[in-house]
Amino acid sequence: MGGVGVSGYAASMGRWVSSAKWFVMCVVVLGCVGAGAQTGQVVNGQAVGVIFGSVAEADGSMVPGARVTLASGGVSRSAVSDSGGRFEFAGVAAGSFELTATASGRASGTLSGTLEPGAVFNAPPIVLGSVTASSEVTVTPKSEQELATEEVRVEEKQRVFGIVPNYFVTYDPHPVALSSKQKYGMGVKTVLDPTRFAFAALAAGVEQETNTFPGYGTGPAAYGKRYGAVLATGTTESLLRHSVFPSLFHQDPRYYYRGTGTNWERTKYALGSAVITHGDNGRPQPNYSVILASLSAGALANLYYAPSDRHGAGLTFENGALSIAGEGFGHLVQEFVLRRFTTHSKGSQQP
Repeated sequence: MGGVGVSGYAASMGRWVSSAKWFVMCVVVLGCVGAGAQTGQVVNGQAVGVIFGSVAEADGSMVPGARVTLASGGVSRSAVSDSGGRFEFAGVAAGSFELTATASGRASGTLSGTLEPGAVFNAPPIVLGSVTASSEVTVTPKSEQELATEEVRVEEKQRVFGIVPNYFVTYDPHPVALSSKQKYGMGVKTVLDPTRFAFAALAAGVEQETNTFPGYGTGPAAYGKRYGAVLATGTTESLLRHSVFPSLFHQDPRYYYRGTGTNWERTKYALGSAVITHGDNGRPQPNYSVILASLSAGALANLYYAPSDRHGAGLTFENGALSIAGEGFGHLVQEFVLRRFTTHSKGSQQP
């Protein structure tokens, strides 16, 4: 899958999908997960739903950074409206609820309603009152570094179904560029996540079962070699893709979620993002990070293969092409599937 986290996994899948059978299996599994998850969630035998909406001024302008508190079933939860004033609460039990929005210098606003089991409630805007503060307040704009730190803090909480990291995708339409330190920090956190080791074990098991790269042989020792090769290649590619090359070429390693336009426009955008990315200056440029990371990981993979399975430059370009294709496929899944199932995503709103 694409992203960090999830996008990182999609990029490293180029090594794992070296046989057509494994790549097809991945597509089928992802399709089944997406289809099954859309049927709704059940917690303690009860279908839970989603509440989303926005916070606005009396004149209709949106209010970013407002704190919205949901009171439902004797439990309170809070969220902060995004740059467009939007907010969302997922996994809400059915029944009556109350939303309270507050923002500095404004009177709070409330809204009540009833959520049906498993329903999606599109709340009307919560309107805040007029400014209540009488004293003059001086607001110091946050620096880009502070804004980037806040973005990273949000993105490092993003997980698909609350399990698989989805760090390297941003839902902010105008994100601030990351520093090299932040790129390396997110990259290291991604490769050390327990799910990466679990996916490597699964991929090695598939290779063992299908006897991919027969030079490794069979038996427990052969599985261990396959597992080590998959993990080493995936880890190397992820760090090159998300940290090393983005720092060298001043590129943003994240996938910029679009969420608007026709399905065809979004499909072209997602697939194209594998070879065209955003620079730290905000301008589009060739995705050197993905291309070079894919080729580099493909070349390094020759060190992990059994001698009889090494094919020099041919294997390097084959693995590199598969990795780039995996990146595009991961972005496609990000655009149309994972948005719905990523927890703690900023400004969440169903497309």
